[in-house]
Amino acid sequence: MPRSKARSENELFNDALSMLSPGTTIREAVSYILQSGTGALMCFGPPKRLADLSEGGVNIDAAITPQILYELAKMDGAILLNQDGTRILHANRFLKPRSAISSNETGTRHRTAERMAKQGKCIVVAVSERRSSVTVYVGDRKHILDSIPTLLNRASQVLQTLEKFIHALNQDMHDLSTREFQDMVTIFDVCRTIQRYERVVRIAAEMEPYILELGEEGRLVDLQLQELMTPIEEAELVIRDYFRQKGKYNHNQIRQKLSELPTSDLANLGNISQLMGYSQNLRSVDTYLSSRGYRILTQTHRLTSQIIDNLVDRFGTLQQVHRAPKEDLVEVDGVGEVLAERIRVGLNLLQNQLVMERR
Repeated sequence: MPRSKARSENELFNDALSMLSPGTTIREAVSYILQSGTGALMCFGPPKRLADLSEGGVNIDAAITPQILYELAKMDGAILLNQDGTRILHANRFLKPRSAISSNETGTRHRTAERMAKQGKCIVVAVSERRSSVTVYVGDRKHILDSIPTLLNRASQVLQTLEKFIHALNQDMHDLSTREFQDMVTIFDVCRTIQRYERVVRIAAEMEPYILELGEEGRLVDLQLQELMTPIEEAELVIRDYFRQKGKYNHNQIRQKLSELPTSDLANLGNISQLMGYSQNLRSVDTYLSSRGYRILTQTHRLTSQIIDNLVDRFGTLQQVHRAPKEDLVEVDGVGEVLAERIRVGLNLLQNQLVMERR
């Protein structure tokens, strides 16, 4: 896959997990190496950078295959590959990272691998014949690959936790919708829903390394995750519905700031209220808030994002859209008589459905 010149450590780590996932050429070669009881040291990165931190060896410059990589691993030195892991550059190469770089590893191979990853800002994979393990080093990060059953078990546990949080999020959004039609939404209702939304996003992010590392074995897990995350786009619109326009941030900036909040700060609803442009003391916000209507209108079929924007720009709040007579709706750009009637019927049906469900 193409890469930008400067990639973050997290992006490189995800690249490493992808290259070493089941079903890939490199993972197949690693399996051969482990089965034969030998070891290997592989470095992935820009050719010039790797060349500057190594010497000697044999120039290969050939497309990678599991068989070639396995045979080259029988040599004592390291194997250098390009960033994508598609070509073998050198074999039997002597690595020379600075010895002053700190390392907590005891074995020579793993100590060299850790120092090489830190100095070269690259991916280094150490296959240990003694430990029968595969260790990935990316910058300052170290990760030992787990077996597929272990990964599936851990992913399943995260999915179960995620499912519980999403169920709670759906309940919060249902309650919020009911209050929106009653025009009785408080800042507490809004912040609690946003808090739940952000927690769901963070738990879902924990799934990415498992899915990447599982490779072909993670397809069903990925499908489960995508299915569970369906309500997330709707939940994100809560921020757009209620952020204070005279506040410090717009809704996109609030979403970014929210993702940067430490977990301990996220637990305090006052911090979320402050990000939204209100007081940190939720009790001081003693008036009801009116939704702009982005989230509810999104649930009304056949409304494009542009038409929703036009409706919000014209009426300002969900209540005003809901109460607007048909002739006023028709005046909105993109809304004809048929669509105007569908908007009115759709909102009424949704309101009645919420009332029925509550009973």
